[in-house]
Amino acid sequence: MPEIRQNRATKEWVIIAAERAKRPGDFNPKEEKKILPKFDRDCPFCPGNEHKTPPELFSYRRAGTERDKPDWWIRVIPNKFPALIPEVELGRVSERFFSKMKGYGRHEVIIESPEHNLSLGNMSLKQVEEVCLIYRERYIELSAEKNIKTIIIFRNHGLGAGTSLLHPHSQLIALPLVPTHIRHLLEEATRYYDDHVFCVFCDMVKEELEFKKRVLLETESFVAFHPFASKVPFETWIVPKVHNAGFGNISVDEAKGLAFVLREILGRLYSKLSDPDYNLVLNTAPISDSSEDFYHWYIQILPRLTTPAGFELGSGVYINTALPEETAKFLSS
Repeated sequence: MPEIRQNRATKEWVIIAAERAKRPGDFNPKEEKKILPKFDRDCPFCPGNEHKTPPELFSYRRAGTERDKPDWWIRVIPNKFPALIPEVELGRVSERFFSKMKGYGRHEVIIESPEHNLSLGNMSLKQVEEVCLIYRERYIELSAEKNIKTIIIFRNHGLGAGTSLLHPHSQLIALPLVPTHIRHLLEEATRYYDDHVFCVFCDMVKEELEFKKRVLLETESFVAFHPFASKVPFETWIVPKVHNAGFGNISVDEAKGLAFVLREILGRLYSKLSDPDYNLVLNTAPISDSSEDFYHWYIQILPRLTTPAGFELGSGVYINTALPEETAKFLSS
């Protein structure tokens, strides 16, 4: 029998279509992915092609080597085709009935490795730790800018997830506003806090740890689980166990602890589902709300194993053809 489940944190409804549910192993792709080379001479993110990208903003590289030259292991650059740019004046104007503003902000690319064929799921732990440290450093630096209100860090892995370059990379967009989607999450979290005097995410973590059947991994600082109302098969949340609204508040040790969990979960997806396409988003409070008691930062991983269609687009309600209790068991075995 189908179920309609609700996510307590977001208030979103999801249909778990048990009548047409697939077994977790059925989500393996029928076609094998193309094997990528370690180096691609046409890829602008590969070493030796630094001249094909904008000048680097920051990098981890061998001591004594020049900027925008090889011998790096992580580079941060402005996006060559940015959604937003910092060289414009911020200000909202009216155009008859409508409002608009110039495209102020930051759009950066974090090139995670010089090796073209790696991903966070099969890199060394040290490399993933340094990726997470870069996330932290860039977040802290950009959050100090006067007009930046929200910072989104995300990763599109695979063509089905919207990436245009297969070389391992993440992106960061810093906005001069708080998007409506994030405002909605804050409002729901505030409503729960007003009713219960607790953070909904903290209570969710407590419930998942007690129920156990959707938990993939627990460490001293983090828990990874498949949400009760997962939107898509194998949706995964990685949530800090100690309350923290803003990602920029994490310590160096916590960033390294996050890297361990992230590498482990993405490694399981890589090996058990043959490297599926996925979107990864770091959800965090707007900068001005980063110390609040009602919100909680977390990472959301959405594998692209199914395609949203007309019903999802028209209703905002996702149909999930896999039980999260079963997908969690499959990835934990």
